[in-house]
Amino acid sequence: MNVAALQKIDRWMGIPLCFMLTMFRKLTEFGPKRVGTPKNLLFVKLAEQGSTVLAYPALVRAVEMVGRENVHFIVFDENRFILEALELIPKENIIAISFKSFPELITSSIQAVLRMRRLRFDATIDMEFFARGSAAVAFLSGAKSRIGFHTYFGEGPYRGNLMTHRLLYNPYLHTSQIFQLMVESVQKDPDSFPTFDMHPPSIGESFPQFATKPEEHVAVQEILRRETRLEKTPPIILLNPNASDLLPLRRWPNERYVELAKRLLKTFPELHIAFTGTGSESVKVNGMLEQIGSTRAFSLAGKTSLRQLLVCYFHSEILVTNDSGPAHFASLTPINVVTLFGPETPSLFAARTPRSTVLYANVVCSPCVNAYNNRQSACKNNICMQQITVDQLFDTVSCVYRERRKNSVAT
Repeated sequence: MNVAALQKIDRWMGIPLCFMLTMFRKLTEFGPKRVGTPKNLLFVKLAEQGSTVLAYPALVRAVEMVGRENVHFIVFDENRFILEALELIPKENIIAISFKSFPELITSSIQAVLRMRRLRFDATIDMEFFARGSAAVAFLSGAKSRIGFHTYFGEGPYRGNLMTHRLLYNPYLHTSQIFQLMVESVQKDPDSFPTFDMHPPSIGESFPQFATKPEEHVAVQEILRRETRLEKTPPIILLNPNASDLLPLRRWPNERYVELAKRLLKTFPELHIAFTGTGSESVKVNGMLEQIGSTRAFSLAGKTSLRQLLVCYFHSEILVTNDSGPAHFASLTPINVVTLFGPETPSLFAARTPRSTVLYANVVCSPCVNAYNNRQSACKNNICMQQITVDQLFDTVSCVYRERRKNSVAT
């Protein structure tokens, strides 16, 4: 998915679209606003599968409120996987928009809007914070109750006045809490907002374990046997360098991943290192492997499906990654995850699992990417990531690894 292209579309098409829809709303939407428990719900979360994992408690609450069959979700087609993996709503309740090309984006969006209007939703929850496109989708869904964030005094990108329940964005609450509050707001009087007479929900680790099949473990073990050239799977640490990450500011330098791998292999002779990533990242990953120069380091980039990657987490010890989808996928599996933060803050986006460890330099210009600036930054030099040293990460990963191995022996 081309994030830069999506942001341009959201700006240049989203602003006039939201303005026109706001004028249309003023001319056509009269009478009292809907208050009470809805019979059905639509969630709008087009991008970022990791955030969808953080929405799990909110989805659970929605299912409790209206029933599993009455919860729908609209998402970009390539991001529907994690919804299916969570198994909270029926697969047929996922409305997918394709973004393979601009014409296909327009065509599939129109089809999605027509389907939403046929389903006659009582309420739509826009979880995209300040995106214009999602606000337009929420309005066009036809729902009488529309829950989303509003820029009361310009504290965020303009996206019109399309919500009935206009929430203030609270940057001091974790994202999973915010999503839960959005669901609870459905039953509140829309005229009471931005006041919200409720305490923040718990942010306890209440996520499910990814449901796997025996044959999937067999297939993944075969992949690992092929790559390690060992009959029995050895202890494996996964490194996810995001060599072609869609948000480059979140990258930790590739040469530091190389150095980290070398030190881990030297310190722990039983250990193997696997690099994960997409097929497009395989060339850069292979170059990193050449620098490492060890038969105990190998690439899984492009060699597994996304589902197989999650199964691979069950057969590995630790995942080291930046703040991206895999960090949150890991919370659905028994693996430990070490996440590197820089442009964004772990206070809002850390994976919700007791097996999560965070490294964050906390420089004064960080976090620079947030909901208010539509996740864009003027930064050209991510010193927030560069200040996380190989020594720091090596010590952290070593500590987590030793503790995990000690616990496995004890059990």
